[in-house]
Amino acid sequence: MTPAARLQMAIEILEGLEQTAQPFDRFLRDWFRSRRFAGSKDRRAIAERVFAIARRRAHLAHRMASGHPRALAIGLLLEEGADIQALFTGGYGPSPLTDDERVAIAAAPQPEPDWVKGEFPHWLEDDLCRAFGTNLLQEMTALQERAPVDLRVNSLKADRAEVLAALKVEGFAAAPTPHSLWGIRIASGEGNAALAKLPLFESGAFEFQDEAAQLASLLARAEPGMRVLDLAAGAGGKALAMAASMNDKGAILAFDDNAARLAPLAERAQRAGARCITLAEKRGGPLWGNGKFDLVFLDAPCSGTGTWRRQPELRWRLTPERLAELTRIQDWLLDDAARHTTAGGRLVYATCSLLPVENQDRVAAFLSRNPGFATLDLGASWSGKPVPGLGTDFRATPQTTGTDGFYCVALRRS
Repeated sequence: MTPAARLQMAIEILEGLEQTAQPFDRFLRDWFRSRRFAGSKDRRAIAERVFAIARRRAHLAHRMASGHPRALAIGLLLEEGADIQALFTGGYGPSPLTDDERVAIAAAPQPEPDWVKGEFPHWLEDDLCRAFGTNLLQEMTALQERAPVDLRVNSLKADRAEVLAALKVEGFAAAPTPHSLWGIRIASGEGNAALAKLPLFESGAFEFQDEAAQLASLLARAEPGMRVLDLAAGAGGKALAMAASMNDKGAILAFDDNAARLAPLAERAQRAGARCITLAEKRGGPLWGNGKFDLVFLDAPCSGTGTWRRQPELRWRLTPERLAELTRIQDWLLDDAARHTTAGGRLVYATCSLLPVENQDRVAAFLSRNPGFATLDLGASWSGKPVPGLGTDFRATPQTTGTDGFYCVALRRS
């Protein structure tokens, strides 16, 4: 494909993404599957351009005074010093520049407000300032970088040193994560998709999991013999991590309102050798026993603001209405989790959000409704290397911990 044809396809992808709620990576996969004429180099170049535009959408839209996909693509070309006129000629490439586009290209750049510099929605500025104060722009800049690939070694089947050595033999520049004893980090780049095809992965030696999520699973302190409920289990990453911490001794009941999201856990648990995990298709019933668990882990549905490095599209899909809906869901789930926590048991609340309105505010509201619970000091029970952001609760960000953004707190029932 010519550079102009690649550019036109990137613009078409950006237009398609505006009409879907699919994650970028899944949309791109489906897009390229239906367009087999694009070779591997073409696909890689197009995907890189789409993600580069997505990560700098606010900046590019501000420069061009337009958020249209063509304008965003032109804005990136301006930064690259490309010959824009030569690329916009029609045919297989983009149609010729309009008069408005020529005016925007010639216009002098205007000063950028903080929300443009930080690539976040203007309406979130107050809550993000609550989270980060004067460090806001530093934190937001870190969220614009590409995320590494983090793996969690499955201690039921493998040792970290052995997995590290095996990955290096396969040609991956793998290194231990700074804080999780079971984590391995590989820089983001070409070849990482091959990790899921390795016999090492297929044997259950490791799972894909960001280090912050690994730490949250460790901070939950799941122990052998416990009865554990993973109340919003998703695809089961935390359940698998807790099963390893329990040495597969005890019982983990995994439930999610979205049965399709939970379904892969059965195969994942079999691969990992985690026989202690049972999937629940509905709330209540014999599998739930007396409904009281030693540990309830609630990784609640949230805005996903902590995952913006991996899913830059989420920045602009979130709305005030959706955020308000999410906080209502979080409150309901916390109260539901409390019902399932036994006396003396722990309720662990976690999100991949950076926003106090989804984190500290939800915990404070929960404690006001449930005086029988009290906050535990996560830092006091941590015996590993010092972790930035770990105190009474755990607050991870790319800037402070080098991980995705994450929040975790533990509550004990009296």
